[in-house]
Amino acid sequence: MRRLWLLFTQTVTIALALWFVVGSLRPDWGPQGFSPNHKLTLHSATLKEAPQHTMDAPNSYHTAANAAMPSVVNITSIRKSPESNQALLNDPFFKRFFGDSIKSKSERASSSGSGVIMSQEGYILTNNHVVQGSDAIEIFLADGRRAKAKVIGRDPDTDLAVLQIDLKDLPAITLGSSEQAQVGDVVLAIGNPFGVGQTVTMGIVSALRRNSVGINTYENFIQTDAAVNPGNSGGALVDVHGHLLGINSAIYSQNGGSSGVGFAIPVSTIKTVMEAIIVDGQVIRGYLGISPEDITPELAESFNISHTKGAIIAGVVTGGPADHAGLKPGDICTAIDGKNFQNSREMMDQIALLRPNSKAKLLVIRQSKELSLEILIGKRPPQKFDDK
Repeated sequence: MRRLWLLFTQTVTIALALWFVVGSLRPDWGPQGFSPNHKLTLHSATLKEAPQHTMDAPNSYHTAANAAMPSVVNITSIRKSPESNQALLNDPFFKRFFGDSIKSKSERASSSGSGVIMSQEGYILTNNHVVQGSDAIEIFLADGRRAKAKVIGRDPDTDLAVLQIDLKDLPAITLGSSEQAQVGDVVLAIGNPFGVGQTVTMGIVSALRRNSVGINTYENFIQTDAAVNPGNSGGALVDVHGHLLGINSAIYSQNGGSSGVGFAIPVSTIKTVMEAIIVDGQVIRGYLGISPEDITPELAESFNISHTKGAIIAGVVTGGPADHAGLKPGDICTAIDGKNFQNSREMMDQIALLRPNSKAKLLVIRQSKELSLEILIGKRPPQKFDDK
Protein backbone atom coordinates (compact mmCIF):
# COMPACT_ATOMS: atom_id res chain seq x y z
CA MET A 1 0.00 0.00 0.00
CA ARG A 2 2.82 2.31 0.80
CA ARG A 3 4.37 1.54 -2.52
CA LEU A 4 1.14 2.48 -4.34
CA TRP A 5 0.95 5.77 -2.44
CA LEU A 6 4.54 6.66 -3.40
CA LEU A 7 3.79 5.85 -7.04
CA PHE A 8 0.67 8.05 -6.95
CA THR A 9 2.43 11.02 -5.41
CA GLN A 10 5.31 10.79 -7.89
CA THR A 11 2.84 10.71 -10.79
CA VAL A 12 0.98 13.76 -9.51
CA THR A 13 4.24 15.65 -8.93
CA ILE A 14 5.48 14.92 -12.46
CA ALA A 15 2.09 15.90 -13.93
CA LEU A 16 2.09 19.23 -12.06
CA ALA A 17 5.64 19.95 -13.20
CA LEU A 18 4.74 19.24 -16.81
CA TRP A 19 1.63 21.46 -16.53
CA PHE A 20 3.72 24.31 -15.09
CA VAL A 21 6.33 24.09 -17.87
CA VAL A 22 3.74 23.89 -20.67
CA GLY A 23 1.75 26.76 -19.14
CA SER A 24 4.85 28.98 -19.04
CA LEU A 25 5.95 28.22 -22.60
CA ARG A 26 2.50 28.22 -24.28
CA PRO A 27 0.02 30.24 -22.20
CA ASP A 28 -2.42 30.23 -25.11
CA TRP A 29 -2.97 26.51 -24.45
CA GLY A 30 -4.42 27.37 -21.10
CA PRO A 31 -8.19 27.39 -20.41
CA GLN A 32 -8.56 31.15 -21.11
CA GLY A 33 -6.87 30.85 -24.50
CA PHE A 34 -9.57 28.64 -25.80
CA SER A 35 -12.30 31.18 -25.14
CA PRO A 36 -12.94 32.99 -28.48
CA ASN A 37 -14.88 35.74 -26.75
CA HIS A 38 -12.00 36.54 -24.42
CA LYS A 39 -9.49 36.58 -27.26
CA LEU A 40 -11.68 38.98 -29.27
CA THR A 41 -11.97 41.33 -26.31
CA LEU A 42 -8.22 41.51 -25.91
CA HIS A 43 -7.71 42.09 -29.62
CA SER A 44 -10.24 44.93 -29.74
CA ALA A 45 -8.73 46.65 -26.73
CA THR A 46 -5.23 46.49 -28.22
CA LEU A 47 -6.25 48.00 -31.57
CA LYS A 48 -8.70 50.59 -30.26
CA GLU A 49 -8.33 53.87 -32.18
CA ALA A 50 -8.39 57.32 -30.59
CA PRO A 51 -11.85 58.91 -30.75
CA GLN A 52 -12.49 61.40 -33.54
CA HIS A 53 -12.62 65.07 -32.44
CA THR A 54 -16.14 66.35 -32.09
CA MET A 55 -17.38 69.93 -32.41
CA ASP A 56 -17.10 70.36 -28.66
CA ALA A 57 -13.67 68.75 -28.27
CA PRO A 58 -11.66 70.80 -25.77
CA ASN A 59 -8.42 70.39 -27.75
CA SER A 60 -9.69 71.93 -30.98
CA TYR A 61 -11.25 75.29 -31.79
CA HIS A 62 -11.79 74.74 -35.50
CA THR A 63 -15.53 75.36 -35.16
CA ALA A 64 -14.95 78.82 -33.68
CA ALA A 65 -12.27 79.61 -36.26
CA ASN A 66 -14.43 78.48 -39.17
CA ALA A 67 -17.36 80.55 -37.90
CA ALA A 68 -15.38 83.78 -37.58
CA MET A 69 -12.73 83.64 -40.34
CA PRO A 70 -15.08 84.53 -43.26
CA SER A 71 -15.98 87.78 -41.44
CA VAL A 72 -12.37 88.96 -41.09
CA VAL A 73 -10.95 90.91 -44.04
CA ASN A 74 -7.55 92.17 -45.10
CA ILE A 75 -7.26 95.92 -45.66
CA THR A 76 -4.79 97.65 -47.95
CA SER A 77 -4.48 101.36 -47.28
CA ILE A 78 -2.92 103.33 -50.14
CA ARG A 79 -1.25 106.67 -49.57
CA LYS A 80 0.37 109.06 -52.02
CA SER A 81 4.00 109.96 -51.53
CA PRO A 82 4.77 113.33 -49.94
CA GLU A 83 4.98 116.27 -52.32
CA SER A 84 8.63 116.84 -51.43
CA ASN A 85 9.47 113.39 -52.79
CA GLN A 86 7.39 114.03 -55.90
CA ALA A 87 9.41 117.16 -56.65
CA LEU A 88 12.60 115.11 -56.45
CA LEU A 89 11.21 112.38 -58.67
CA ASN A 90 10.17 114.94 -61.29
CA ASP A 91 13.68 116.38 -61.44
CA PRO A 92 15.19 115.75 -64.96
CA PHE A 93 18.59 114.87 -63.48
CA PHE A 94 17.03 112.27 -61.16
CA LYS A 95 14.91 110.83 -63.98
CA ARG A 96 17.95 110.55 -66.26
CA PHE A 97 19.62 108.08 -63.90
CA PHE A 98 16.67 106.31 -62.30
CA GLY A 99 13.96 106.55 -64.96
CA ASP A 100 10.17 106.77 -64.65
CA SER A 101 9.80 103.32 -63.11
CA ILE A 102 11.02 104.56 -59.71
CA LYS A 103 8.44 107.33 -59.75
CA SER A 104 5.50 105.07 -60.49
CA LYS A 105 6.44 102.76 -57.66
CA SER A 106 7.01 105.57 -55.17
CA GLU A 107 3.82 107.48 -55.89
CA ARG A 108 1.70 104.89 -54.05
CA ALA A 109 2.77 103.56 -50.68
CA SER A 110 0.55 100.96 -49.03
CA SER A 111 0.16 99.36 -45.63
CA SER A 112 -1.81 96.34 -44.52
CA GLY A 113 -4.20 95.76 -41.68
CA SER A 114 -7.35 93.85 -40.85
CA GLY A 115 -11.04 94.52 -40.37
CA VAL A 116 -14.28 92.79 -39.40
CA ILE A 117 -17.53 92.66 -41.38
CA MET A 118 -20.18 93.83 -38.93
CA SER A 119 -23.39 93.79 -41.00
CA GLN A 120 -25.00 92.76 -44.25
CA GLU A 121 -25.08 96.45 -45.23
CA GLY A 122 -21.34 96.26 -45.79
CA TYR A 123 -20.13 98.04 -42.66
CA ILE A 124 -16.60 97.06 -41.70
CA LEU A 125 -14.93 97.97 -38.42
CA THR A 126 -11.19 98.51 -38.13
CA ASN A 127 -8.68 100.66 -36.27
CA ASN A 128 -8.43 104.33 -37.14
CA HIS A 129 -4.66 104.06 -37.46
CA VAL A 130 -5.07 101.42 -40.19
CA VAL A 131 -6.85 103.83 -42.56
CA GLN A 132 -5.73 107.22 -41.28
CA GLY A 133 -4.32 109.36 -44.07
CA SER A 134 -5.45 106.97 -46.81
CA ASP A 135 -6.16 108.13 -50.35
CA ALA A 136 -7.73 104.78 -51.25
CA ILE A 137 -8.75 101.68 -49.29
CA GLU A 138 -9.15 98.20 -50.73
CA ILE A 139 -10.81 95.29 -48.95
CA PHE A 140 -9.92 91.64 -49.57
CA LEU A 141 -12.47 89.09 -48.35
CA ALA A 142 -11.67 85.55 -47.22
CA ASP A 143 -13.74 84.15 -50.12
CA GLY A 144 -11.48 85.85 -52.69
CA ARG A 145 -13.65 88.88 -53.45
CA ARG A 146 -12.27 92.41 -53.29
CA ALA A 147 -13.86 95.85 -53.18
CA LYS A 148 -13.07 99.53 -52.74
CA ALA A 149 -14.14 100.92 -49.37
CA LYS A 150 -15.27 104.36 -48.30
CA VAL A 151 -14.77 105.82 -44.86
CA ILE A 152 -18.06 106.43 -43.03
CA GLY A 153 -16.39 107.97 -40.00
CA ARG A 154 -13.51 107.72 -37.57
CA ASP A 155 -13.00 108.13 -33.85
CA PRO A 156 -9.36 108.81 -32.91
CA ASP A 157 -10.26 108.86 -29.20
CA THR A 158 -10.93 105.11 -29.27
CA ASP A 159 -8.88 104.35 -32.43
CA LEU A 160 -11.90 102.98 -34.31
CA ALA A 161 -13.07 103.57 -37.88
CA VAL A 162 -16.14 102.43 -39.81
CA LEU A 163 -15.82 101.60 -43.52
CA GLN A 164 -18.39 100.41 -46.03
CA ILE A 165 -18.21 98.25 -49.14
CA ASP A 166 -20.84 97.50 -51.79
CA LEU A 167 -21.03 93.71 -52.04
CA LYS A 168 -23.82 91.17 -51.62
CA ASP A 169 -24.08 88.16 -49.29
CA LEU A 170 -21.54 89.38 -46.78
CA PRO A 171 -20.65 87.06 -43.86
CA ALA A 172 -21.31 89.36 -40.90
CA ILE A 173 -19.77 88.26 -37.62
CA THR A 174 -21.86 87.35 -34.57
CA LEU A 175 -21.34 89.62 -31.58
CA GLY A 176 -20.39 88.13 -28.24
CA SER A 177 -20.52 89.68 -24.78
CA SER A 178 -17.35 91.32 -23.53
CA GLU A 179 -19.11 92.04 -20.22
CA GLN A 180 -19.33 88.30 -19.51
CA ALA A 181 -15.72 87.58 -20.46
CA GLN A 182 -13.51 86.41 -17.60
CA VAL A 183 -9.78 86.20 -17.04
CA GLY A 184 -8.65 82.77 -18.20
CA ASP A 185 -11.21 82.42 -21.02
CA VAL A 186 -9.76 80.98 -24.23
CA VAL A 187 -9.78 83.44 -27.15
CA LEU A 188 -8.70 83.41 -30.79
CA ALA A 189 -7.09 86.34 -32.63
CA ILE A 190 -7.76 86.47 -36.37
CA GLY A 191 -6.03 88.87 -38.73
CA ASN A 192 -3.32 89.42 -41.34
CA PRO A 193 0.01 89.58 -39.46
CA PHE A 194 2.93 90.93 -41.50
CA GLY A 195 0.76 90.67 -44.62
CA VAL A 196 1.27 86.89 -44.86
CA GLY A 197 -2.47 86.19 -45.11
CA GLN A 198 -5.29 85.32 -42.75
CA THR A 199 -3.95 83.73 -39.57
CA VAL A 200 -5.52 82.39 -36.36
CA THR A 201 -3.69 82.39 -33.03
CA MET A 202 -4.91 81.21 -29.63
CA GLY A 203 -4.49 82.52 -26.10
CA ILE A 204 -6.47 83.49 -23.04
CA VAL A 205 -7.95 86.64 -21.60
CA SER A 206 -5.07 87.93 -19.47
CA ALA A 207 -6.86 90.93 -17.94
CA LEU A 208 -10.00 93.03 -18.33
CA ARG A 209 -10.74 96.77 -18.25
CA ARG A 210 -7.18 97.93 -18.82
CA ASN A 211 -7.56 101.71 -18.85
CA SER A 212 -4.14 103.16 -18.10
CA VAL A 213 -2.20 101.92 -21.09
CA GLY A 214 -1.75 105.40 -22.55
CA ILE A 215 -2.66 104.47 -26.13
CA ASN A 216 -6.07 106.11 -26.58
CA THR A 217 -8.00 108.91 -24.90
CA TYR A 218 -10.73 106.47 -23.84
CA GLU A 219 -9.49 102.99 -22.90
CA ASN A 220 -11.21 99.85 -21.68
CA PHE A 221 -9.03 97.12 -23.16
CA ILE A 222 -9.23 93.35 -23.06
CA GLN A 223 -5.67 92.13 -22.57
CA THR A 224 -4.73 88.82 -24.19
CA ASP A 225 -1.63 86.71 -24.72
CA ALA A 226 -2.81 85.44 -28.11
CA ALA A 227 -0.09 86.28 -30.65
CA VAL A 228 -0.95 89.68 -32.18
CA ASN A 229 1.56 91.21 -34.60
CA PRO A 230 1.76 94.15 -37.02
CA GLY A 231 -1.04 93.63 -39.55
CA ASN A 232 -3.39 92.17 -36.94
CA SER A 233 -4.66 95.68 -36.11
CA GLY A 234 -8.39 95.86 -36.74
CA GLY A 235 -8.79 92.08 -36.70
CA ALA A 236 -11.13 90.03 -34.54
CA LEU A 237 -10.71 88.68 -31.04
CA VAL A 238 -13.34 85.93 -30.69
CA ASP A 239 -14.48 83.49 -28.03
CA VAL A 240 -14.62 79.69 -28.31
CA HIS A 241 -17.91 79.97 -30.20
CA GLY A 242 -16.48 82.33 -32.83
CA HIS A 243 -18.39 85.33 -31.46
CA LEU A 244 -16.71 88.73 -31.50
CA LEU A 245 -15.33 89.93 -28.17
CA GLY A 246 -13.16 92.79 -29.41
CA ILE A 247 -11.06 94.44 -32.10
CA ASN A 248 -7.32 93.84 -31.77
CA SER A 249 -5.77 97.28 -31.53
CA ALA A 250 -2.26 97.35 -30.08
CA ILE A 251 0.57 95.32 -28.62
CA TYR A 252 3.21 95.94 -26.01
CA SER A 253 6.51 95.09 -27.68
CA GLN A 254 10.14 96.11 -27.53
CA ASN A 255 11.06 94.54 -30.87
CA GLY A 256 7.93 95.04 -32.99
CA GLY A 257 6.76 91.43 -32.61
CA SER A 258 4.39 89.71 -30.23
CA SER A 259 5.50 89.64 -26.60
CA GLY A 260 2.32 88.06 -25.28
CA VAL A 261 0.71 91.37 -24.33
CA GLY A 262 -2.00 92.46 -26.75
CA PHE A 263 -4.92 94.83 -26.30
CA ALA A 264 -8.37 94.63 -27.87
CA ILE A 265 -11.21 97.17 -27.82
CA PRO A 266 -14.24 95.37 -26.32
CA VAL A 267 -17.60 94.86 -28.02
CA SER A 268 -19.28 97.12 -25.46
CA THR A 269 -17.25 100.08 -26.74
CA ILE A 270 -17.44 98.98 -30.37
CA LYS A 271 -21.25 98.99 -30.49
CA THR A 272 -21.54 102.47 -29.00
CA VAL A 273 -18.91 104.01 -31.28
CA MET A 274 -20.11 102.27 -34.44
CA GLU A 275 -23.75 103.25 -33.96
CA ALA A 276 -22.77 106.87 -33.31
CA ILE A 277 -20.57 107.02 -36.42
CA ILE A 278 -23.23 105.51 -38.68
CA VAL A 279 -25.94 107.88 -37.39
CA ASP A 280 -23.95 111.10 -36.92
CA GLY A 281 -20.70 110.50 -38.77
CA GLN A 282 -18.85 110.99 -35.49
CA VAL A 283 -19.02 110.15 -31.79
CA ILE A 284 -20.61 113.02 -29.81
CA ARG A 285 -19.27 113.18 -26.26
CA GLY A 286 -19.83 115.41 -23.28
CA TYR A 287 -17.28 118.10 -22.47
CA LEU A 288 -16.40 120.17 -19.40
CA GLY A 289 -13.19 121.86 -20.46
CA ILE A 290 -10.95 120.59 -17.66
CA SER A 291 -7.59 118.86 -17.20
CA PRO A 292 -7.98 116.34 -14.35
CA GLU A 293 -5.16 114.44 -12.66
CA ASP A 294 -5.04 111.49 -10.29
CA ILE A 295 -4.78 112.14 -6.56
CA THR A 296 -1.49 110.76 -5.28
CA PRO A 297 -0.87 110.06 -1.58
CA GLU A 298 1.36 113.14 -1.51
CA LEU A 299 -1.38 115.35 -2.97
CA ALA A 300 -3.93 113.89 -0.56
CA GLU A 301 -1.68 114.81 2.34
CA SER A 302 -1.05 118.34 1.06
CA PHE A 303 -4.80 118.91 0.54
CA ASN A 304 -5.58 117.39 3.95
CA ILE A 305 -7.87 114.64 2.65
CA SER A 306 -7.89 111.06 3.85
CA HIS A 307 -8.31 109.28 0.49
CA THR A 308 -6.96 109.21 -3.07
CA LYS A 309 -10.27 108.56 -4.80
CA GLY A 310 -11.49 111.08 -7.35
CA ALA A 311 -9.52 113.59 -9.42
CA ILE A 312 -7.90 116.95 -8.85
CA ILE A 313 -8.53 119.74 -11.37
CA ALA A 314 -5.15 120.82 -12.75
CA GLY A 315 -6.57 123.27 -15.29
CA VAL A 316 -9.82 124.84 -16.48
CA VAL A 317 -10.43 126.07 -20.04
CA THR A 318 -11.37 129.74 -20.01
CA GLY A 319 -14.95 130.19 -21.19
CA GLY A 320 -15.66 126.45 -21.04
CA PRO A 321 -18.58 124.74 -19.25
CA ALA A 322 -16.55 124.14 -16.07
CA ASP A 323 -15.35 127.75 -16.02
CA HIS A 324 -18.92 129.04 -16.31
CA ALA A 325 -19.99 126.73 -13.46
CA GLY A 326 -17.30 128.08 -11.13
CA LEU A 327 -14.95 125.10 -11.07
CA LYS A 328 -11.39 126.12 -10.17
CA PRO A 329 -7.90 124.59 -10.41
CA GLY A 330 -7.15 122.74 -7.19
CA ASP A 331 -10.75 121.58 -6.71
CA ILE A 332 -11.09 117.88 -5.97
CA CYS A 333 -13.94 116.14 -7.80
CA THR A 334 -15.33 112.87 -6.45
CA ALA A 335 -18.66 112.24 -8.23
CA ILE A 336 -20.83 113.27 -11.19
CA ASP A 337 -24.61 112.97 -10.80
CA GLY A 338 -24.09 110.76 -7.76
CA LYS A 339 -21.72 108.35 -9.52
CA ASN A 340 -18.34 108.08 -7.85
CA PHE A 341 -15.12 107.60 -9.81
CA GLN A 342 -11.75 106.33 -8.67
CA ASN A 343 -9.38 108.38 -10.81
CA SER A 344 -9.13 110.98 -13.59
CA ARG A 345 -9.61 108.46 -16.39
CA GLU A 346 -12.86 107.19 -14.94
CA MET A 347 -13.97 110.81 -14.54
CA MET A 348 -13.30 111.53 -18.23
CA ASP A 349 -15.19 108.36 -19.20
CA GLN A 350 -18.22 109.51 -17.20
CA ILE A 351 -18.10 112.99 -18.73
CA ALA A 352 -17.93 111.51 -22.22
CA LEU A 353 -21.21 109.68 -21.64
CA LEU A 354 -23.09 112.87 -20.71
CA ARG A 355 -25.37 114.41 -23.33
CA PRO A 356 -24.36 117.86 -24.56
CA ASN A 357 -26.76 120.64 -23.43
CA SER A 358 -27.85 118.55 -20.45
CA LYS A 359 -27.10 119.51 -16.85
CA ALA A 360 -25.04 117.56 -14.37
CA LYS A 361 -24.12 117.97 -10.70
CA LEU A 362 -20.46 117.77 -9.82
CA LEU A 363 -19.45 116.97 -6.23
CA VAL A 364 -16.38 119.03 -5.31
CA ILE A 365 -14.10 119.39 -2.29
CA ARG A 366 -12.62 122.89 -2.00
CA GLN A 367 -10.53 123.88 1.00
CA SER A 368 -11.82 120.87 2.94
CA LYS A 369 -15.44 121.88 2.25
CA GLU A 370 -17.83 119.88 0.09
CA LEU A 371 -19.66 121.74 -2.69
CA SER A 372 -22.19 120.76 -5.38
CA LEU A 373 -21.83 122.57 -8.69
CA GLU A 374 -24.38 122.41 -11.51
CA ILE A 375 -22.73 122.33 -14.93
CA LEU A 376 -24.23 122.69 -18.41
CA ILE A 377 -22.52 119.97 -20.42
CA GLY A 378 -20.82 121.05 -23.63
CA LYS A 379 -19.95 119.10 -26.77
CA ARG A 380 -16.44 117.72 -27.00
CA PRO A 381 -14.62 119.38 -29.92
CA PRO A 382 -13.76 116.94 -32.73
CA GLN A 383 -10.18 115.75 -32.72
CA LYS A 384 -8.05 116.82 -35.64
CA PHE A 385 -6.89 114.10 -38.01
CA ASP A 386 -3.18 114.00 -38.69
CA ASP A 387 -3.82 112.62 -42.15
CA LYS A 388 -0.87 113.77 -44.16
